[in-house]
Amino acid sequence: ERALAAMSGGVDSSVAAYLLLQSGYDVTGAMMKLFENEDVGEDIMSACCSLADKGDAESAAEALDIPFYVFNCSEQFRLGVIDAFAAEYARGRTPNPCVECNRLLKFGELLRRADSLGCRYLATGHYARVERCGERYLLKKGADAAKDQSYALFFLSQEQLARALFPLGGLTKAETREIARSRGLANASKRDSQDVCFVTDGDYGGFLERYTGKAPEPGDFVGERGDVLGRHAGITRYTVGQRRGLGVSSPGRLYVKELDLRRNAVVLGDNASLYKKSLTARRINLIAADDLAGETRVAAKIRYGMREAPATVRRTGEDELQVVFDEPQRAITKGQYAVLYDGDCVVGGGTIELAED
Repeated sequence: ERALAAMSGGVDSSVAAYLLLQSGYDVTGAMMKLFENEDVGEDIMSACCSLADKGDAESAAEALDIPFYVFNCSEQFRLGVIDAFAAEYARGRTPNPCVECNRLLKFGELLRRADSLGCRYLATGHYARVERCGERYLLKKGADAAKDQSYALFFLSQEQLARALFPLGGLTKAETREIARSRGLANASKRDSQDVCFVTDGDYGGFLERYTGKAPEPGDFVGERGDVLGRHAGITRYTVGQRRGLGVSSPGRLYVKELDLRRNAVVLGDNASLYKKSLTARRINLIAADDLAGETRVAAKIRYGMREAPATVRRTGEDELQVVFDEPQRAITKGQYAVLYDGDCVVGGGTIELAED
């Protein structure tokens, strides 16, 4: 059967394509051109979608003797990911553009391209697994806990899961690199890409200023009682839980507790003030079942790089979930995603809209 393999030029996607071939699939490789580097202030040879990455992907496809295409998806990426990223920061939220890229580009646009090429399946280099249980498809964690990427795929529908292949789901990263070396792939030792491909220096505030052409409006740092503690450089330069770069003198450590758009204020508090007991999530997607029956015990994860925590979830609306943790969680942040697990199985998740004590 025919499968379209998403190839970025990295070792993961290259080995995923190789493993598909070994499993007997008729494989076509494809790379998405997501942006012009100069449009986001990057050198033409650096960052995602660079000439170097394109060369690495082509080289891997040639070594595997498979057809290879480059699809220009820059307009979809600009509108759906970069513009949305900027808009969310302007609203005082902290988005995860990688999740939106997976949703809109990899399992949106690229899946449509698979249809046009007559490919039934779409394969990526994600460390996750899909298993069929009766008539339902389940999304599960990858075998390598350190590389598990199921969090970033919680939005997948049953139709998408039925067509998704994750050949690396049962491997560790070390095993993936060893396969690449044994197969003679040139990118076997290539370093992993960073999380946000279009902000290579990690300065989100600086990127937003360059991209939008608008300087953020300075305002006040305020304490929990409303006392002015200093001046901030613009709300888009801060996120909940941040401590570094505040430039505020205090007898104790201060952290960003809240972004108050109405007052253009950044509210600061001590570490204890960052802990909240519950959250409300919207834009929900359920995978393990069509609905939740009453209160359900889960393990909830509120950002990509953290461990999940025991919690109870209940559906409070057509497109709303409330998650109550057994123990308060630190820096629950609007715009991030709450993803729910039952063991290694993804129950579902949604976008965090509210955190409460």
